[in-house]
Amino acid sequence: MELSTIFQNLGIALGLGLLVGMQRESAATSLAGIRTFPLLTLLGTLCALLSVSYGGWLVGAGLLALALLIVIGKYNEEKRHAGLTTEIAMLLMYSVGAYLPHGQRTIAIAVGVGIAVLLHFKGELHEIVSRLGVNDIKAIMQFALISFVILPVLPNRTFGPYNVINPRNVWLMVVLIVGISLGGYIIYKFFGQGAGIVLGGILGGLVSSTATTISYARRTKTAPQGSGLAAIIVMIASSVVFARLMLEVAVVAPGFLAVAAWPLGIMLAAMVCLAAWMWWRNKHDQETMPQMENPTELKSAIVFALLYAGILLAVAAVKDRFGSSGLYTVAAISGLTDVDAITLSTSQLVGTDRLPVNVGWRVILVAALSNLVFKFGAVLSLGHRQMMLKLATAYGVALIIGIVLLLAWPN
Repeated sequence: MELSTIFQNLGIALGLGLLVGMQRESAATSLAGIRTFPLLTLLGTLCALLSVSYGGWLVGAGLLALALLIVIGKYNEEKRHAGLTTEIAMLLMYSVGAYLPHGQRTIAIAVGVGIAVLLHFKGELHEIVSRLGVNDIKAIMQFALISFVILPVLPNRTFGPYNVINPRNVWLMVVLIVGISLGGYIIYKFFGQGAGIVLGGILGGLVSSTATTISYARRTKTAPQGSGLAAIIVMIASSVVFARLMLEVAVVAPGFLAVAAWPLGIMLAAMVCLAAWMWWRNKHDQETMPQMENPTELKSAIVFALLYAGILLAVAAVKDRFGSSGLYTVAAISGLTDVDAITLSTSQLVGTDRLPVNVGWRVILVAALSNLVFKFGAVLSLGHRQMMLKLATAYGVALIIGIVLLLAWPN
């Protein structure tokens, strides 16, 4: 077995153990938790590796030892003794020692060090789980369902007209977007209402810049004194969108990024400069983060998948019937409420040579500018006049820069 394959198996074992252990830790079970389950799964993997040299009986012996430990653990639980972490670690290190003479030294060292680190960070791991509520655990489990249960069973071939709808690729884009949003959501849970202006804007952009804009705009209706900082956070969130778009392009079509990064990077730099200018003028105000919702709901994931597939099909159809010029209309409409879907679908078409590179980044930029217009309209209709005035200049300058890039940037 290749070294990379062994490490992949060990990594998957560790990840699955952490996932189940986190759930059991949140359920306040004393028998096994956030550290014990990863050790158990690693033990099983190592016993399987050892069985290649010593025979399959080792897997059965490991299972028998585990059963004895569970009996001991239940007995100790009744007596309010400690859990099984030390016992499992002893079994696991025995397996590491047994594997070392016949296996690969690099793997044995990595597993041994990993065990030491897992045992050492007991307090930190318990602290992380204790700060995650029921809804947060639910969000992580839903992401696991989306990523590791639904994705692998979807067919990996194209369907429908224009041969562009691949169910697995469509759902992979869902995993990408939900993963980015979940990362921002989890960070938010650890900083929450104490998050500063810059971090608040960054997290807002990672989770949803449109939702962040609407949330802050509504707040300024009843608290106009916070209009300055609300505008800054919305501007930072809108800046993060361009970094997020470049990340999506890099994942879907890395070769496309070499061209798209320049105009999108210029827009990112311009938005950051405008946000910094606004922050300098209002940095002494106080503001808190709005409540963010779980970004991993299965219903929302399905809606995004349908939206992405629809836009992918629409882009292919419009290009076939009307040429590249019709794509900008599709981008302007779809970008009003969601830039991710048009970005991912465009990147996929560019990556498969179905769309010219110079048209691809322009389609994405049109969608991003359309989204800015939509967010300003949300502020205009839902927010206080002070917030609208503070954003008007910055958004206006950003739109002008974007239009100049669309018209003047060389092909």
